[in-house]
Amino acid sequence: MTLAIRRGTADDARAAADLYLRARKAALGAIPPLVHDDDDVRGHFASHIVEACELWVAEDPPGVLAGILVLDGDHVDQLYVDPERTGRGIGSRLLDVAKRERPDGLRLWTFQSNAGAQRFYVRHGFVEAERTDGRGNEERAPDILYVLGGAHG
Repeated sequence: MTLAIRRGTADDARAAADLYLRARKAALGAIPPLVHDDDDVRGHFASHIVEACELWVAEDPPGVLAGILVLDGDHVDQLYVDPERTGRGIGSRLLDVAKRERPDGLRLWTFQSNAGAQRFYVRHGFVEAERTDGRGNEERAPDILYVLGGAHG
């Protein structure tokens, strides 16, 4: 695998949104369904993610997205791997970028129903800091705050 990770640009917004949509749909059952339609998600990536956050993309081969990472301050806002490419270390490589870019610590939310994500983040040193009933997220699904280093909720 010749995985290359780089900062995403506005030109990557559509492909990043499409990867996010594929990954979310493939994970139904482990996570709740999206509350926004595909066009809303694409618009959000184009108008907010690439403008107000840090988008990182993993490519293999060049020009083909294998994974995405979105950092919003010390928050890992999104970390998704193309569903046909999971289990190949792409998520770990993207998380390494997050750790490098935020050496003072990170935080993230994952759904309580997503046991695979919980194992992944714990394996990478994150610790559970809080559980909620989901009233604070759009999906209204119970979730867990994980932290690494000095980050806090």
